[in-house]
Amino acid sequence: MIHNQTGAEYARTKYSEHVVKTETTLLEFIISELNGISRNRAKDILAGHGITVDRRETTRFDEPLHPGQVVRVSKHKRSNYLLNKYVKIVYEDKDLIVIEKAVGILSMPATAKQYSAKQVLDEYFAKRHFKCTAHTVHRLDRDTSGLMMYAKNIETAKLLEDNWHEMVYDRRYVAVLNGEMEREGGTVESFLKDNKAYVTFSSPTDPGGGKWSVTHYHTLKTTPRYSLVEFKLETGRKNQIRVHSQDIGHPIVGDSKYGNGYDPIGRLCLHAYRLHFIHPVTGQRMVFDTPIPKEFNRLVATGQTPEQTT
Repeated sequence: MIHNQTGAEYARTKYSEHVVKTETTLLEFIISELNGISRNRAKDILAGHGITVDRRETTRFDEPLHPGQVVRVSKHKRSNYLLNKYVKIVYEDKDLIVIEKAVGILSMPATAKQYSAKQVLDEYFAKRHFKCTAHTVHRLDRDTSGLMMYAKNIETAKLLEDNWHEMVYDRRYVAVLNGEMEREGGTVESFLKDNKAYVTFSSPTDPGGGKWSVTHYHTLKTTPRYSLVEFKLETGRKNQIRVHSQDIGHPIVGDSKYGNGYDPIGRLCLHAYRLHFIHPVTGQRMVFDTPIPKEFNRLVATGQTPEQTT
């Protein structure tokens, strides 16, 4: 039987079920339905995989809810929830998983023994007795942080791979670039190809085997020392943003490979902050955004490292 409960009633049961009556978002719905529950407690339950929407597990606090949907709230966090400093689960269902990857971990291993986000997820699935593995459908560099998704079965992976540009309709990055941007925005187009040392180089004409690459950029904030710039990819090539930033004369801060080697905050200042796509199985619009890293904003605003500001 479906019923709504107060915070006190909720505390005495293992779970509660609630029917959505008006358009809202998941976190606000939980707080309003469980009278007396704090926002932090509600977030803890979400993060602990203690909530389902129409029996589909989700950790997405801003998931839109529609009248007639059923939200089930568990009292306890799951003990086998993923705890890893490199990988944070943003959303998960039976077909795919969206994560926020930290700097310092590969998306997938190049060799069998390399530590990667895929390995972290495979171990997480095994611990939960899920008969699935993480299938890589796109990648982020080891030194790039941000949003990624993995398929949980071959069928979903193939749907994404075959229809990537139709399904993924908004994917953006934010970066701190060296120097003051001369233009508010623009587009960089070139052929990209790796040389024998596996360094990607850019050419206006095809050097033979090169891949045509298109990057759109928009300046969010600029100062004489640093600029905060948003990038939207029309193509997804290896090191594309890093090389194209070098092409416009403003390499990414902290990029030792394609920049000037200056590394004020100990990381490559590139973050994948937006991932919007059509769910390959349900057809729903999936919208995920993460905040611009605080250290990016601080660096551009002050022109100094955190140590210099203290």
